Amino acid sequence: MAKIIGIIVVFACVLGGFILSGGQFMALVHPYEILIIGGAALGAFLQANPGSAFMHVFKKSLSMFSSRFTHAYYLDVLKLLYEILNKSRREGMMAIEADVEDPAVSPIFSKYPGILKDQQMTSFICDYLRIMSSGNMAPHELEGLFDMEISSLKEEIEHPAHAVAKVADGMPAMGIVAAVLGIVITMSILAEADNAEIGQKVGTALVGTFFGILASYGFFGPLAAALEHDAKEELNVYEAIKAGLVASASGMPPSLAVEFSRKVLFPAHRPSFSELEQAMRGG
Repeated sequence: MAKIIGIIVVFACVLGGFILSGGQFMALVHPYEILIIGGAALGAFLQANPGSAFMHVFKKSLSMFSSRFTHAYYLDVLKLLYEILNKSRREGMMAIEADVEDPAVSPIFSKYPGILKDQQMTSFICDYLRIMSSGNMAPHELEGLFDMEISSLKEEIEHPAHAVAKVADGMPAMGIVAAVLGIVITMSILAEADNAEIGQKVGTALVGTFFGILASYGFFGPLAAALEHDAKEELNVYEAIKAGLVASASGMPPSLAVEFSRKVLFPAHRPSFSELEQAMRGG
């Protein structure tokens, strides 16, 4: 909701200020300028990124309007870890084999559809539970493996933010391209045009620069920052999962291992100790 309000504020203040200063709204309506700027930015994006990146970045951008990293989501992650670790401690690691082999039908994972929907995170949890069930890896070796995989995940998770940031950096230049083309058109009609027509053509060219700068600093730049923040929150969840599973592999009881996970989570939405304790008791 805050992001939608932010977009509305940008539009309202920029366009409102222009109109209240005596500007005419239709003077800003030049679809061909938008075609030049938007098309050039899209083409540059497609050149700079893998073919599959466009839809991934598009879906990630849409998801920015309702972040999944909430207090309830964090609590679900902790409860899932507790339930699976508690079952393995009471019944043995082999007891969770069915859960990790097919989490979609697991009674434990099925309680948390928000986590189950994230296939990458679900696979991350299940893979390390499989490794732990083998019993052949020391806790420090497990932690090293976690660190290497999270380092690889970091590159993938942060890519949308970097890709959009590059677009934001290029938008003012694309606006200048549109403006230069507008000036070229203006120069080509100097011989037969009157002052009013020349002024209109120059104004159209300047609108291209305006759109490029506004798109960069008013929309794409903030979107890149939002994607970066989302990536940090997602990586934080992976770090929390790592902390809990390494603590469990070191011999900590499930309730204490999950506390390790809780402490790693960002404080903004981190459940309190009493909330987690009540959740683990089924309250």
